[in-house]
Amino acid sequence: MKSKPIYLDYSATTPVDPAVVEAMGPYFTGFFGNASSVHAHGRKAKAALERSREIIATELGVVPGEIFFTSGGTESNNTALTGAAQAMRKNGKSHIITSKAEHHAVLETCEYLETIGFSVTYLDVNRYGGVEPDTLEWAFREDTGLVSLMHANNELGTLHDIGLFGDLCRHRGILFHSDAVQTFTKIPMQTHSFPVDLLSVSAHKIYGPKGIGALYVRNGVEIERILHGGGQERGRRGGTENVPLAVGFAEAVKGMQQGGEQERMRIRMLRDKMIEGLKESCHGIHMNTDPDNSIESILNISFDDTIMSVDGEALLMSLDGAGLCVSNGSACTSGSLEPSHVQLAIGHTPATARSAIRFSFGRYTTEEEIGLAVDIVVKVIAKIGRPAENV
Repeated sequence: MKSKPIYLDYSATTPVDPAVVEAMGPYFTGFFGNASSVHAHGRKAKAALERSREIIATELGVVPGEIFFTSGGTESNNTALTGAAQAMRKNGKSHIITSKAEHHAVLETCEYLETIGFSVTYLDVNRYGGVEPDTLEWAFREDTGLVSLMHANNELGTLHDIGLFGDLCRHRGILFHSDAVQTFTKIPMQTHSFPVDLLSVSAHKIYGPKGIGALYVRNGVEIERILHGGGQERGRRGGTENVPLAVGFAEAVKGMQQGGEQERMRIRMLRDKMIEGLKESCHGIHMNTDPDNSIESILNISFDDTIMSVDGEALLMSLDGAGLCVSNGSACTSGSLEPSHVQLAIGHTPATARSAIRFSFGRYTTEEEIGLAVDIVVKVIAKIGRPAENV
Protein backbone atom coordinates (compact mmCIF):
# COMPACT_ATOMS: atom_id res chain seq x y z
CA MET A 1 0.00 0.00 0.00
CA LYS A 2 1.43 3.37 -1.04
CA SER A 3 2.13 5.74 1.85
CA LYS A 4 0.43 9.12 2.10
CA PRO A 5 2.38 11.93 0.36
CA ILE A 6 4.32 14.29 2.59
CA TYR A 7 2.94 17.80 2.13
CA LEU A 8 5.54 20.54 2.55
CA ASP A 9 3.89 23.25 0.43
CA TYR A 10 1.95 25.19 3.06
CA SER A 11 3.05 28.52 1.59
CA ALA A 12 1.15 27.62 -1.59
CA THR A 13 -2.00 26.79 0.34
CA THR A 14 -3.17 25.07 3.50
CA PRO A 15 -5.87 22.48 4.17
CA VAL A 16 -9.05 24.05 5.48
CA ASP A 17 -9.46 23.67 9.23
CA PRO A 18 -12.52 21.46 10.01
CA ALA A 19 -13.72 24.18 12.42
CA VAL A 20 -13.69 26.62 9.49
CA VAL A 21 -15.81 24.29 7.36
CA GLU A 22 -18.27 23.90 10.23
CA ALA A 23 -18.49 27.65 10.81
CA MET A 24 -19.20 28.37 7.13
CA GLY A 25 -21.87 25.70 6.70
CA PRO A 26 -24.94 27.58 8.00
CA TYR A 27 -24.21 30.58 5.77
CA PHE A 28 -24.56 28.50 2.63
CA THR A 29 -28.03 27.30 3.61
CA GLY A 30 -29.96 28.64 6.63
CA PHE A 31 -28.41 32.13 6.71
CA PHE A 32 -28.07 32.56 2.96
CA GLY A 33 -29.28 36.15 2.72
CA ASN A 34 -27.63 38.93 0.78
CA ALA A 35 -25.81 41.14 3.29
CA SER A 36 -27.03 44.24 1.44
CA SER A 37 -30.70 43.30 1.85
CA VAL A 38 -32.66 45.07 4.59
CA HIS A 39 -34.95 42.17 5.51
CA ALA A 40 -34.35 39.59 8.24
CA HIS A 41 -32.25 37.22 6.11
CA GLY A 42 -30.09 40.09 4.93
CA ARG A 43 -29.63 41.48 8.44
CA LYS A 44 -28.40 38.12 9.74
CA ALA A 45 -25.91 37.85 6.89
CA LYS A 46 -24.78 41.44 7.47
CA ALA A 47 -24.24 40.79 11.18
CA ALA A 48 -22.05 37.76 10.41
CA LEU A 49 -20.07 39.76 7.86
CA GLU A 50 -19.38 42.56 10.34
CA ARG A 51 -18.43 40.12 13.12
CA SER A 52 -15.90 38.59 10.74
CA ARG A 53 -14.55 42.00 9.81
CA GLU A 54 -14.14 42.86 13.49
CA ILE A 55 -12.16 39.66 14.23
CA ILE A 56 -9.72 40.36 11.39
CA ALA A 57 -9.41 44.02 12.40
CA THR A 58 -8.70 43.06 16.01
CA GLU A 59 -5.92 40.72 14.90
CA LEU A 60 -4.29 43.66 13.10
CA GLY A 61 -5.03 46.14 15.85
CA VAL A 62 -7.11 48.40 13.62
CA VAL A 63 -10.73 49.49 13.46
CA PRO A 64 -13.20 47.36 11.46
CA GLY A 65 -13.95 50.20 9.04
CA GLU A 66 -10.35 49.99 7.77
CA ILE A 67 -10.79 46.36 6.60
CA PHE A 68 -12.22 45.63 3.14
CA PHE A 69 -12.91 42.11 1.93
CA THR A 70 -11.49 41.01 -1.43
CA SER A 71 -11.19 37.74 -3.33
CA GLY A 72 -7.65 37.16 -2.04
CA GLY A 73 -4.11 38.46 -1.90
CA THR A 74 -3.86 39.15 -5.63
CA GLU A 75 -6.93 41.39 -5.65
CA SER A 76 -5.79 43.10 -2.45
CA ASN A 77 -2.40 43.90 -4.02
CA ASN A 78 -3.99 45.08 -7.26
CA THR A 79 -6.46 47.28 -5.41
CA ALA A 80 -3.81 48.77 -3.14
CA LEU A 81 -1.38 49.64 -5.93
CA THR A 82 -3.78 50.64 -8.70
CA GLY A 83 -6.18 52.39 -6.34
CA ALA A 84 -3.46 54.35 -4.55
CA ALA A 85 -1.66 55.20 -7.79
CA GLN A 86 -4.79 56.60 -9.41
CA ALA A 87 -5.53 58.66 -6.32
CA MET A 88 -2.00 60.04 -5.87
CA ARG A 89 -1.90 61.21 -9.48
CA LYS A 90 -4.33 63.97 -8.45
CA ASN A 91 -1.57 65.32 -6.22
CA GLY A 92 1.07 65.26 -8.93
CA LYS A 93 2.67 61.99 -7.79
CA SER A 94 3.49 59.41 -10.46
CA HIS A 95 6.48 57.41 -9.17
CA ILE A 96 6.23 54.01 -7.48
CA ILE A 97 8.97 51.97 -5.80
CA THR A 98 8.98 48.21 -5.30
CA SER A 99 11.58 45.43 -5.36
CA LYS A 100 12.67 42.92 -7.99
CA ALA A 101 11.72 40.05 -5.66
CA GLU A 102 8.05 40.89 -5.06
CA HIS A 103 5.15 38.57 -5.83
CA HIS A 104 3.90 38.73 -9.43
CA ALA A 105 0.64 40.24 -8.14
CA VAL A 106 2.70 43.34 -7.31
CA LEU A 107 5.20 43.22 -10.17
CA GLU A 108 2.64 42.75 -12.92
CA THR A 109 0.41 45.46 -11.45
CA CYS A 110 3.40 47.82 -11.51
CA GLU A 111 4.13 46.84 -15.09
CA TYR A 112 0.52 47.66 -15.99
CA LEU A 113 0.76 51.02 -14.23
CA GLU A 114 3.83 51.83 -16.34
CA THR A 115 1.68 51.43 -19.47
CA ILE A 116 -0.71 54.15 -18.27
CA GLY A 117 1.87 56.77 -17.42
CA PHE A 118 3.39 55.88 -14.05
CA SER A 119 7.11 55.30 -13.56
CA VAL A 120 8.34 52.43 -11.39
CA THR A 121 11.72 51.77 -9.78
CA TYR A 122 12.46 48.09 -9.14
CA LEU A 123 14.99 47.88 -6.30
CA ASP A 124 17.85 45.40 -6.19
CA VAL A 125 17.84 42.94 -3.29
CA ASN A 126 20.53 41.25 -1.22
CA ARG A 127 21.45 37.55 -1.37
CA TYR A 128 18.42 36.65 0.73
CA GLY A 129 15.94 38.76 -1.24
CA GLY A 130 15.75 41.68 1.17
CA VAL A 131 15.93 45.40 0.39
CA GLU A 132 18.52 47.41 2.29
CA PRO A 133 17.16 50.66 3.79
CA ASP A 134 19.81 52.75 1.98
CA THR A 135 18.69 51.28 -1.33
CA LEU A 136 15.17 52.55 -0.74
CA GLU A 137 16.32 55.99 0.40
CA TRP A 138 18.42 56.46 -2.74
CA ALA A 139 15.38 55.68 -4.88
CA PHE A 140 13.10 58.39 -3.47
CA ARG A 141 12.15 61.19 -5.85
CA GLU A 142 10.09 64.34 -5.57
CA ASP A 143 7.23 62.63 -7.39
CA THR A 144 7.36 59.35 -5.40
CA GLY A 145 3.92 58.61 -4.02
CA LEU A 146 3.89 54.90 -3.20
CA VAL A 147 6.24 52.15 -2.01
CA SER A 148 5.32 48.45 -1.93
CA LEU A 149 7.54 45.91 -0.14
CA MET A 150 6.30 42.53 1.06
CA HIS A 151 6.53 41.59 4.73
CA ALA A 152 7.95 38.12 4.06
CA ASN A 153 9.14 36.97 0.66
CA ASN A 154 6.82 34.18 -0.47
CA GLU A 155 9.64 32.12 -2.00
CA LEU A 156 12.55 32.74 0.38
CA GLY A 157 10.84 33.71 3.63
CA THR A 158 13.03 36.80 4.12
CA LEU A 159 11.44 39.41 6.37
CA HIS A 160 11.40 43.15 5.81
CA ASP A 161 11.29 45.51 8.76
CA ILE A 162 8.10 47.14 7.57
CA GLY A 163 8.09 49.47 10.56
CA LEU A 164 11.44 50.90 9.47
CA PHE A 165 10.49 51.14 5.81
CA GLY A 166 7.12 52.61 6.72
CA ASP A 167 8.84 55.29 8.79
CA LEU A 168 11.12 56.20 5.90
CA CYS A 169 8.05 56.66 3.72
CA ARG A 170 5.85 58.48 6.21
CA HIS A 171 8.49 61.10 6.96
CA ARG A 172 8.32 62.00 3.27
CA GLY A 173 4.55 61.83 2.90
CA ILE A 174 4.76 58.66 0.78
CA LEU A 175 2.21 55.85 1.08
CA PHE A 176 3.58 52.45 2.13
CA HIS A 177 1.95 49.14 1.14
CA SER A 178 3.00 45.68 2.27
CA ASP A 179 1.94 42.26 1.06
CA ALA A 180 1.56 40.37 4.35
CA VAL A 181 -0.09 37.26 2.91
CA GLN A 182 2.67 34.95 4.21
CA THR A 183 2.90 36.51 7.69
CA PHE A 184 -0.65 37.39 8.75
CA THR A 185 -1.39 35.68 12.11
CA LYS A 186 2.00 33.91 11.96
CA ILE A 187 3.97 36.92 13.16
CA PRO A 188 2.39 39.32 15.68
CA MET A 189 1.55 42.61 14.00
CA GLN A 190 -0.47 45.47 15.34
CA THR A 191 -0.80 47.80 12.39
CA HIS A 192 -1.55 50.86 14.51
CA SER A 193 1.92 50.54 16.08
CA PHE A 194 3.85 50.83 12.81
CA PRO A 195 3.39 53.14 9.86
CA VAL A 196 1.77 50.96 7.21
CA ASP A 197 -0.92 52.57 5.09
CA LEU A 198 -2.09 49.54 3.07
CA LEU A 199 -1.74 45.84 3.95
CA SER A 200 -2.81 42.74 2.00
CA VAL A 201 -3.85 39.48 3.70
CA SER A 202 -5.47 36.22 2.60
CA ALA A 203 -7.37 33.31 4.15
CA HIS A 204 -6.11 30.22 2.37
CA LYS A 205 -2.59 30.55 3.79
CA ILE A 206 -3.97 30.16 7.34
CA TYR A 207 -6.29 27.12 7.00
CA GLY A 208 -9.16 29.20 5.70
CA PRO A 209 -11.06 28.98 2.40
CA LYS A 210 -9.69 30.01 -0.98
CA GLY A 211 -11.28 33.00 -2.66
CA ILE A 212 -11.33 35.44 0.27
CA GLY A 213 -8.82 38.02 1.41
CA ALA A 214 -8.76 41.51 2.84
CA LEU A 215 -7.09 44.85 2.38
CA TYR A 216 -6.34 47.18 5.27
CA VAL A 217 -6.63 50.83 4.25
CA ARG A 218 -5.60 53.28 6.96
CA ASN A 219 -8.23 55.88 7.74
CA GLY A 220 -7.53 59.00 5.71
CA VAL A 221 -5.78 57.17 2.86
CA GLU A 222 -7.47 57.76 -0.46
CA ILE A 223 -7.62 55.00 -3.07
CA GLU A 224 -9.70 54.71 -6.21
CA ARG A 225 -11.88 51.62 -6.44
CA ILE A 226 -11.14 49.19 -9.25
CA LEU A 227 -14.40 47.20 -9.08
CA HIS A 228 -17.54 49.16 -9.90
CA GLY A 229 -21.19 48.25 -9.74
CA GLY A 230 -22.41 48.68 -6.17
CA GLY A 231 -21.88 50.38 -2.87
CA GLN A 232 -20.62 47.32 -1.02
CA GLU A 233 -17.58 47.51 1.27
CA ARG A 234 -18.26 51.19 1.95
CA GLY A 235 -18.07 51.92 -1.77
CA ARG A 236 -14.56 50.51 -2.08
CA ARG A 237 -15.47 47.23 -3.83
CA GLY A 238 -18.62 46.56 -5.81
CA GLY A 239 -20.14 43.08 -5.74
CA THR A 240 -22.23 40.91 -3.42
CA GLU A 241 -20.29 40.13 -0.25
CA ASN A 242 -19.25 36.50 0.17
CA VAL A 243 -20.53 35.97 3.70
CA PRO A 244 -19.70 32.25 4.07
CA LEU A 245 -16.08 32.79 3.09
CA ALA A 246 -15.77 35.87 5.32
CA VAL A 247 -17.05 33.80 8.24
CA GLY A 248 -14.52 31.10 7.35
CA PHE A 249 -11.71 33.66 7.18
CA ALA A 250 -12.53 34.92 10.67
CA GLU A 251 -12.72 31.39 12.05
CA ALA A 252 -9.31 30.63 10.55
CA VAL A 253 -7.89 33.70 12.30
CA LYS A 254 -9.25 32.45 15.62
CA GLY A 255 -7.69 29.04 14.97
CA MET A 256 -4.28 30.61 14.32
CA GLN A 257 -4.51 32.58 17.55
CA GLN A 258 -4.53 29.33 19.52
CA GLY A 259 -1.08 28.24 18.33
CA GLY A 260 0.85 31.38 19.18
CA GLU A 261 4.54 31.44 20.01
CA GLN A 262 4.65 27.74 20.86
CA GLU A 263 3.63 26.79 17.31
CA ARG A 264 6.16 29.21 15.85
CA MET A 265 8.94 27.57 17.84
CA ARG A 266 7.78 24.09 16.78
CA ILE A 267 7.88 25.12 13.12
CA ARG A 268 11.33 26.65 13.59
CA MET A 269 12.56 23.38 15.11
CA LEU A 270 11.28 21.47 12.08
CA ARG A 271 12.97 23.86 9.67
CA ASP A 272 16.26 23.67 11.58
CA LYS A 273 16.09 19.87 11.49
CA MET A 274 15.62 19.94 7.73
CA ILE A 275 18.50 22.39 7.24
CA GLU A 276 20.79 20.17 9.30
CA GLY A 277 19.77 17.03 7.42
CA LEU A 278 20.21 18.58 3.97
CA LYS A 279 23.58 20.16 4.79
CA GLU A 280 24.90 16.83 6.04
CA SER A 281 23.74 14.82 3.05
CA CYS A 282 23.72 16.99 -0.09
CA HIS A 283 26.59 18.69 -1.91
CA GLY A 284 26.43 22.03 -3.66
CA ILE A 285 23.43 23.39 -1.75
CA HIS A 286 22.67 27.10 -1.55
CA MET A 287 20.62 27.96 1.53
CA ASN A 288 18.57 30.83 0.14
CA THR A 289 16.60 31.45 3.32
CA ASP A 290 18.15 33.73 5.91
CA PRO A 291 18.18 31.65 9.15
CA ASP A 292 18.20 34.80 11.29
CA ASN A 293 15.70 37.03 9.50
CA SER A 294 12.91 35.00 7.95
CA ILE A 295 9.54 33.54 8.71
CA GLU A 296 9.90 30.10 10.30
CA SER A 297 7.60 28.31 7.86
CA ILE A 298 9.73 28.66 4.71
CA LEU A 299 13.02 27.05 3.65
CA ASN A 300 14.36 27.62 0.15
CA ILE A 301 17.37 25.84 -1.33
CA SER A 302 18.97 25.52 -4.75
CA PHE A 303 21.94 23.64 -6.20
CA ASP A 304 25.04 25.49 -7.33
CA ASP A 305 25.39 24.67 -11.03
CA THR A 306 29.20 24.92 -10.78
CA ILE A 307 29.14 21.97 -8.38
CA MET A 308 26.00 19.97 -9.18
CA SER A 309 23.81 20.07 -12.28
CA VAL A 310 20.15 19.44 -11.39
CA ASP A 311 17.32 19.66 -13.90
CA GLY A 312 14.56 21.60 -12.16
CA GLU A 313 11.62 20.01 -13.94
CA ALA A 314 12.97 16.49 -13.38
CA LEU A 315 13.63 17.38 -9.75
CA LEU A 316 10.05 18.38 -8.97
CA MET A 317 8.59 15.45 -10.91
CA SER A 318 10.90 13.01 -9.15
CA LEU A 319 10.14 14.42 -5.71
CA ASP A 320 6.42 14.20 -6.41
CA GLY A 321 6.80 10.65 -7.67
CA ALA A 322 8.64 9.77 -4.46
CA GLY A 323 5.80 11.18 -2.37
CA LEU A 324 7.07 14.65 -1.47
CA CYS A 325 4.89 17.66 -2.32
CA VAL A 326 6.97 20.84 -2.64
CA SER A 327 7.32 23.68 -5.15
CA ASN A 328 10.09 25.52 -6.93
CA GLY A 329 8.77 28.95 -5.97
CA SER A 330 5.48 30.78 -6.02
CA ALA A 331 2.51 28.49 -6.66
CA CYS A 332 1.18 31.10 -9.09
CA THR A 333 4.06 30.38 -11.49
CA SER A 334 5.05 26.82 -10.57
CA GLY A 335 3.95 25.54 -13.97
CA SER A 336 6.44 27.77 -15.75
CA LEU A 337 9.73 26.43 -17.11
CA GLU A 338 11.29 29.87 -16.69
CA PRO A 339 13.62 30.33 -13.70
CA SER A 340 12.13 32.14 -10.71
CA HIS A 341 12.56 35.91 -10.93
CA VAL A 342 13.32 35.85 -7.20
CA GLN A 343 16.20 33.41 -7.68
CA LEU A 344 17.60 35.56 -10.46
CA ALA A 345 17.19 38.69 -8.34
CA ILE A 346 19.38 37.23 -5.58
CA GLY A 347 22.15 36.55 -8.08
CA HIS A 348 21.75 32.92 -9.13
CA THR A 349 22.40 31.76 -12.67
CA PRO A 350 19.37 30.48 -14.61
CA ALA A 351 20.60 26.89 -14.15
CA THR A 352 20.96 27.27 -10.38
CA ALA A 353 17.64 29.13 -10.21
CA ARG A 354 15.78 26.29 -11.97
CA SER A 355 16.98 23.83 -9.31
CA ALA A 356 15.33 25.75 -6.45
CA ILE A 357 13.04 23.98 -4.02
CA ARG A 358 10.75 25.72 -1.53
CA PHE A 359 9.82 23.65 1.50
CA SER A 360 7.10 25.18 3.65
CA PHE A 361 5.85 23.81 6.94
CA GLY A 362 2.56 24.02 8.78
CA ARG A 363 0.21 22.84 11.46
CA TYR A 364 0.19 19.18 10.45
CA THR A 365 3.90 18.79 9.64
CA THR A 366 5.61 16.25 11.92
CA GLU A 367 9.21 15.67 12.87
CA GLU A 368 9.01 12.20 11.33
CA GLU A 369 7.95 13.72 8.00
CA ILE A 370 10.98 15.99 8.02
CA GLY A 371 13.32 13.02 8.35
CA LEU A 372 11.53 11.19 5.55
CA ALA A 373 11.57 14.29 3.35
CA VAL A 374 15.33 14.70 3.74
CA ASP A 375 15.82 11.05 2.76
CA ILE A 376 13.67 11.54 -0.34
CA VAL A 377 15.59 14.64 -1.45
CA VAL A 378 18.95 12.91 -0.95
CA LYS A 379 17.87 9.87 -2.97
CA VAL A 380 16.38 11.95 -5.79
CA ILE A 381 19.48 14.15 -6.08
CA ALA A 382 21.69 11.07 -6.13
CA LYS A 383 19.61 9.77 -9.02
CA ILE A 384 19.18 12.85 -11.22
CA GLY A 385 22.06 15.15 -10.20
CA ARG A 386 25.29 15.22 -12.13
CA PRO A 387 28.62 16.58 -10.83
CA ALA A 388 29.49 19.73 -12.77
CA GLU A 389 32.75 18.33 -14.11
CA ASN A 390 30.77 15.67 -16.00
CA VAL A 391 28.39 18.14 -17.60
